Parts: sequence; C-alpha cells; structure tokens
Amino acid sequence: MTMTMLASIVGVLLLMLLLILLIILISCKPWRFFSSSSRSRTIKAGELERPLVSDDVGISRNQSNELPRDYDLEGARVQNEGHFRSPQTHGLVHKQRLPNVSPHTTQGDSLVLDLISDPPEDVLVGQTLKNPFSPEQLAEFLKHGRQRLVGDKLQESVHKDILDQRSCLTLEVISGPSLGVRCAALSTNTSRLPLTLGRVSPSDLVLKDSEVSGKHAMINWNLNKLKWELADMGSLNGTLLNSQPINHPDSGSRHWGDPIELASGDIITLGTTSTVYVHITSQTEQQIPFGVGVASDPMALRRGGKKLAMEDVYYYQWPLPGADQFGLFVICDGHGGAEAAKSASKILPEMVAAILLDSLTRERVFSRCDASDVLRDAFSQTEARMDHYYEGCTATVLLVWADGEENFFAQCANVGDSDCVMNSVDGKQIKMTEDHKVISYSEKLRFKETGKPLKEGETRLCGLNLARMLGDKFLKQQDSRFSSEPYISQAVRINQSSGAFALLASDGLWDVISVKKATQLVLQARERYSREENSAEKIANFLLSEARTLRTKDNTSIIFLDFDSSGVSCKVES
Repeated sequence: MTMTMLASIVGVLLLMLLLILLIILISCKPWRFFSSSSRSRTIKAGELERPLVSDDVGISRNQSNELPRDYDLEGARVQNEGHFRSPQTHGLVHKQRLPNVSPHTTQGDSLVLDLISDPPEDVLVGQTLKNPFSPEQLAEFLKHGRQRLVGDKLQESVHKDILDQRSCLTLEVISGPSLGVRCAALSTNTSRLPLTLGRVSPSDLVLKDSEVSGKHAMINWNLNKLKWELADMGSLNGTLLNSQPINHPDSGSRHWGDPIELASGDIITLGTTSTVYVHITSQTEQQIPFGVGVASDPMALRRGGKKLAMEDVYYYQWPLPGADQFGLFVICDGHGGAEAAKSASKILPEMVAAILLDSLTRERVFSRCDASDVLRDAFSQTEARMDHYYEGCTATVLLVWADGEENFFAQCANVGDSDCVMNSVDGKQIKMTEDHKVISYSEKLRFKETGKPLKEGETRLCGLNLARMLGDKFLKQQDSRFSSEPYISQAVRINQSSGAFALLASDGLWDVISVKKATQLVLQARERYSREENSAEKIANFLLSEARTLRTKDNTSIIFLDFDSSGVSCKVES
C-alpha cells in the first residue's frame, strides 16, 4: 500500500516537472535562434515611398485643413506648414543610411538598407519618412551618383537645375485702407516662406482693414510644380482670385481652402475693399560679385558636454528684391531663446528691401554715398513689428551696394555685441560696430546723458548685460535705459583691387579672438586658400575652427566677405 502511494506521488511530481519544462520551452522559443533571419532586408526602389510610421498617427495635422484649437497667431507659420509645403522643405528626423549603389541601378533593382533600430534622441512619434522622388526620378538620381536622399541635407540633394530656377514675387495693395503697401519674396528663400496676408503682425503683408482676418491668406512656393500658390486660411470674409472665390465653400467653418496657382497680373481680393496686385518675374541665378563664406556652430560641447541651444541666426542675400545693386548681410544673436533672432533676421531684410523699392530713396543713397536713413528706419520698423516680451536679440546688419563703376560701398548698423570689422586699403582695421554692453564706454555715457547713470558696481540692467537690443519689450517697460536705437557706421568705399574684406561674427568669436588677431588669421588663411575654389567659405570655417580650438563658450556664427575674390552663386542661409 505504501509503495503504491509513493509511486503515485513520484508520477505526479514527474508530470508536473514535465509540464513546467514545457511552459519554459514555449516561453523562451529557442527555435528562433536557428532561423535564417537577417538584419538587412531587401526593399524595392518603388517601396521607398511607403512611410515607416503610419500617417494615421499624425492625423491630428487636420486633414480637413481646420485650424486646431491650440492655433497660435505667432506660431501659425510653423503649425500649418503641413498644409502648404512641399516634401523637400521638411527635415527628416529619423536618419537612415544609404550604401553606395551601382550607378546602373534601375527601377526593379533592389536596394539593401541597414535599418538603424535606435532612433536619435530627437525622433518624433508620427514622423513619416518619405522619399520625395518617384521611382523613375530615384533611378535617374542614382544614375548620376547623387546619394544624398536622407537626413538633414535632404534639400541640398535636389537637382541643381531646380534649385537654380528662381522666381521673384511682388505684392502691392492697390485699393483699400492699406493702399500702397508692398512686399516681395524669392522662391529660393525657403526660410522666409510661406508669406502670410492678414490684419495683424507678424503677417508679411499687413492690411489694416477690419474686413481682413488676423491671418487671412497664405502664399507659398510649390517646389514640385515650380509655381506660387495662394490658399485661404479659413478667413471670415473670404478670398477672391480674379473675382473667383477660393475659400472653403462653408465660410463659417473656418476650414482652409485648396491652394490655387498664381500668375503675374492676378488680382487678390481680401474681404470686399482690399485688393492686392500680383507681379511675378523669373530670374536666373545671379552671381554675387565678391566672395562670401559662412560658418556656424552652437559650440554645444564647450560647457563640459552640456548641450547648448543654438540662438544665432545669420542671413544674406544678393541682390535684394527690387534693388538689384544692393545686398544685405545679417547676424542676430538671441537671448532667452532663438525666436526673437529668427523674427529679426526675417523682418530686417524685408524692411530694408521695402524701403529701397522707392527709386528716390535709392537715388539718394547713390548720390550721398550714405544709407543711414535706410538702416535707421529699418531698425525702427523691425522693433515696432517684433512682439517679443521675454526674448530679445542683437542685430548686426551690413548693407553693401555697387555704384556701377566697379566700386562698392558698405555701411553697418548694430544693436548689441555682434561685431563687424573691415580692413582699409592701407591695411588698417575699421570697426563698423559699437559695443552695447551695459559697462561699455558708449553706454555709460548715454546713461549719464539721460540722467540715470550706473550705480557703483552695477554691471547689469534687470539681470541683462546688454543695454541695446531688439525685442525684450517687458524689460524696456521696466527700465527706460534699454534701447533699440542702432549705432550706424560711416559708409566705406571699397575698390575690389584693394584686397578689402569684411567680417561679421557673433560674440562667440570675439570672446576669444581680438579684432587684430582676426585680421591676422584672415590674411593667413587667404594666403593658404588663395588658389582654391570657395576660398571665402574656407576662410570662414578656418576662423570658426580657431574659435573652437580656443574653447569659446558661446554660439558662434561668421559671415566673411572677400572683395578681392570672384563672385559665388547667390545664396540665402538661416
């Protein structure tokens, strides 16, 4: 009897053990180690159009073009880019590597992609990775060995014949309360697009008309069609193009209308009284008649590996729309964030170009060899349009113009501590800017003249070491010693055979390199790169490398103008 019970217990225990082993076997799935799976998989060229993450994840981007509830007037440009911007204008967040591919790849051939499983830190959920080219375009693209389809450099990979096509759009209000107001934009200046038309700032074309919505309509450049397109932004009173409505049929729904192509000579009507004339001209890529080089680095590792936000913004353009003999070069250094610098770098060129649209103003600049009034008015109008209460920025603007006799003139205006220097014919340095730190001599003198001198030991105003800037409206309300009045230099006449140059840089460079040292470095780099292409670009990067070596602790941006060098293609950066 005892033996029988013992045998039964042993049998039950063995059965339970077998059951436990079976469960463990099913859970661990050891057979997966014997399958012939590979980390790489074959993808057809035509399959690259398929998103890696479903577009349904980002359905909140408003398929009906209805404005989201968190719609912010100042952020409208960013929030609604998805409605109106071609694929090339979106930077891809999740980067993928393309291996070298035979130049004979055709549609139907296979590409083997190593998919990186670990996304970068800034990957966005819902981001769709799409190839902006059709399979035929992709094959042609690879045929010419252009292997730059992914990552932050996507836009640079577009065919040069597309990039070189440039269209200039000019809008002029021909009736209504804002009669005579104008604005212009270039199709290649993507950082300044789309253009918005509305009743309130920061619209690009502001119409002071009660029938016009705050954000009424938008114009953008369609890079696929190479056409300007107009879309109603859900305005209350609608938009007409050549007397035909283009707004959503249900005007009360505040839904966006579909984009409609524009042509030169079109008439846009906003509300019932404000009409805008459209003028479009095609331009071939023009040459800047002197060398231009740019370089920029947030210097994110200069503070013990701590990431440093990039608050510098630089911009340049030659020629300005409607002012073929003028070009503009701008560096803005933000504090409290980069938004004020972005706004200033956008508005300042617009203001300068708008002022120079007047032929009498241009003639006055040529005859007097002085653009002080232009620069002063541009700064004043920019400050009035900026609505940044808790952010501000420095601004250094160099206006260059040609006199038609192989001579150039340059004049600079600035607020803050981003400097510009030039060298004269006799090799001496000319400082084109003034330092506006609170403890600088010029600012101490200005404070004294206003009857509010600095107290003993006082080095900052409201915690800020700058006394002049754009933006910072709240600080300016707290202390009247803050100012946006620019320092304006004398105009400098430049002969291209003199070896003259100009150097604009944010304080990240000047914190570690003096004006004299910077001049010596430029002359040294000139000698090194004199026989190479894009020597101006190499000189700018050489200066940036020196600042990095000297361990600067601030964002550094550089624009270098070499008047002794041949021209380079017109280019706009931001």
